[in-house]
Amino acid sequence: MDGFNEFIESITTVIWADWVLYTVLAVGLLFTLWSGICQWRALTHGVAVTAGRYDNPDDPGAISHFQALSAALSATVGLGNIGGVAIAIAIGGPGAVFWMWVVGIVGMALKTTEVAQSMLFRDTDDPDNPHGGPMFVAHRGFKKWNAGGLGWAIGALFCLTLLISAATGGNMFQAWNVGDITREAMDLPKWITGVILAVIVATVIIGGIKRIGSVASVLVPFMCVLYVLIALAVLVLNLGAIPDVIGLIFKSAFSPSEAGGAFLGGSAGYAFLWGMKRALFSSEAGQGSSPIAHSAAQTKEPISESVVAGLEPFIDTMVVCTLTALVILCTGALERGDGLDGADGQFASNVPVTMQDDTWTVGTPTEFTIDGETVMMGRTELPERTEHGVLMGGEWHNGDNVFTIAEGGDVNEDTSSNRVMMSGNVILPEEPDSPPYVRWKTVSVDHGSVSSWVTLAEQGHAPELVEPLLYEDYVGATFTAYAINRQFPGIGTWLILVASWLFAISTMISWSYYGEQGVVYLFGNMAVPFYKIVYCLLIVVATLPIVSTTSEIGNLSDLGTGIMLWVNIPIMLIFGFIAMKAYHSYFRRLRDGEIKPRNQQ
Repeated sequence: MDGFNEFIESITTVIWADWVLYTVLAVGLLFTLWSGICQWRALTHGVAVTAGRYDNPDDPGAISHFQALSAALSATVGLGNIGGVAIAIAIGGPGAVFWMWVVGIVGMALKTTEVAQSMLFRDTDDPDNPHGGPMFVAHRGFKKWNAGGLGWAIGALFCLTLLISAATGGNMFQAWNVGDITREAMDLPKWITGVILAVIVATVIIGGIKRIGSVASVLVPFMCVLYVLIALAVLVLNLGAIPDVIGLIFKSAFSPSEAGGAFLGGSAGYAFLWGMKRALFSSEAGQGSSPIAHSAAQTKEPISESVVAGLEPFIDTMVVCTLTALVILCTGALERGDGLDGADGQFASNVPVTMQDDTWTVGTPTEFTIDGETVMMGRTELPERTEHGVLMGGEWHNGDNVFTIAEGGDVNEDTSSNRVMMSGNVILPEEPDSPPYVRWKTVSVDHGSVSSWVTLAEQGHAPELVEPLLYEDYVGATFTAYAINRQFPGIGTWLILVASWLFAISTMISWSYYGEQGVVYLFGNMAVPFYKIVYCLLIVVATLPIVSTTSEIGNLSDLGTGIMLWVNIPIMLIFGFIAMKAYHSYFRRLRDGEIKPRNQQ
């Protein structure tokens, strides 16, 4: 798995180069100005359209504006809001939140534009089952310019990226997170969670977009209200900390975040990178996925639905993601508190960090046989959990991911510190007389200290633990649950467990539809049943012991999000003038009274 993870990481490094993020921001700013600040239109006229004031039952389409928004939101308001935000803050620091907000604002313009294009080029030959999305924009748009073959090829390329994203971020990321937090709360093997999720998702997606829209219109409002109430309860009890946290977010967006406790630290550039990536993953702005759901909306005015779509990033990022971020930062979950507060145990003070070649490990280097291969890893005794640790995560479970913090060598440009996270796994041997222990992974320290570690050792500055503390590695949604547990000990895990199941199911059913439309475009309706079977099987695969750490699951979701941006952003730019012409025409007719609410028609 390490080799696979390194391969995915090498791809995402290219996909998520800084210039790609700058390009996405620039395109969002372009359409913000070109549309005359469409964000305001979304928050005013978009709300009226969503409420049904302009609905006409005779218009072509399968679902209402509200159902279309709910279906799209069910894909975006998911574990990216709970788990993705937690990953961004845990790695990028508080400054990542600021860049989430930036993406949320420009994302409203991106979403408005891409949905406008899809609505203008959607296929309504079957009014009760319309098809749309960037693939139809490319195919039909280029066909008007007598380049239908090129358009189909670009559409096919988008569909391939769509299917990868549906399988990874829209499916496996969700299932993995639910499996992890269910294991944490109930000590239930992840694969059982995977099977249950697969059955639930299969039951819904069999009914197509109408059933998905119907389920989403009930599920999305309920889960959003539930989560908002949970977050607000925590924040009300931490009102005094909010001003300082807001200040820290702005400060850390442009200067390094200081390391502390369990946090490695983060440079301003790292905060920008992770804030952008996780916000784009959560809101899907510029990805081209949401237009597929909106294209099923019942309307004869394409722009009316695009304005509704502009509400998505506001709800997803500016509201739900912000609440998650504030909960994590206000409760001190990022640093895990001082001393033993939040730490899961204390080593003996003489636990060493050992070096060999270009790697570090914790404890005594020991040979282990894993999957038939002999590897050298560190080993230490497993300390007892503190009372606080038991409240946060229960008793130790076999396979629990843990870490400790070491320091030494040169400063890492990503974290702006010389700290390194040393990861390991809890091992509870089946033999009754064998004591539990931690098996530590080796870490390649190649951020500048590799070439000088021998000198450091000779000078007596070998790496060492910052503090002899052991932390459980709360990943994604479990990290948010940990934050709530700090406020309501023993309760947060169960609250987030329920929310995670709801969020994940809603996301997976909508993304199944997105992938289905890609399959229809590429292979026709005959391939849909096979696609649905594979989609549900991947839910189970994601809960098998294949990925286990923050970086692995983060890389998996980044792959799908990134490659869709690479295809969809050029499509948006090529046909942007068509969308903006229709956008301004619509609001001119609205001002002139040609478009009226239903009760005035």
